[in-house]
Amino acid sequence: MARKEVPAENCVKKEILYIVVFVAVVTGFLGGVFYSAVTSGPAGQVPAGPPAQTAAPDQISTDQAERMLALEQEVAANPDNVDAWVHLGHLFFDSNRYQQAIDAYRKALALAPNNADVWTDLGVMYRRAGQPREAISAFDRAMTINPGHEQSRFNKGVVLRYDLNDKAGAIKAWEEVLSINPNATDPNGMSLRQAIKQL
Repeated sequence: MARKEVPAENCVKKEILYIVVFVAVVTGFLGGVFYSAVTSGPAGQVPAGPPAQTAAPDQISTDQAERMLALEQEVAANPDNVDAWVHLGHLFFDSNRYQQAIDAYRKALALAPNNADVWTDLGVMYRRAGQPREAISAFDRAMTINPGHEQSRFNKGVVLRYDLNDKAGAIKAWEEVLSINPNATDPNGMSLRQAIKQL
């Protein structure tokens, strides 16, 4: 049986459909941010000790939203596109969408498991999502792939020290960083040797 042809005036143009989808995504995101702001606790409360940085998702620019939408469409059409999954993970990382970043990085790593940088980014997202043990596993995997990977070792030390209260483990991880790079510093520019002494 032949299909009936639909009159052109009853069709939606592709560009209009993209605009509607984009507006729906942005509206949903802004609604979620507004709902989170209304239902969150009192402003100014900070967890004790250095936090796992569990911040609310950041607002995103129109450009970021467009890139997210384009990458989501790309991975839907081409689910084996490792680069698209990684870039999508980075966008979620930068906007504090921890679980979405974790999902994107895991998809990328399922396709290309030997990327120490992506394993390290995954570990950071696990930490921010309040999953320190998973973060340690991701950092360990990065170090297995690239034994000279400084950032994964440094980050492991941070999680051990601040999330798992394992000072000895943190010192060991940071001493391993120093064995690779004797001039290593923390993100504030302090010598890693000095940071270890302060522990």
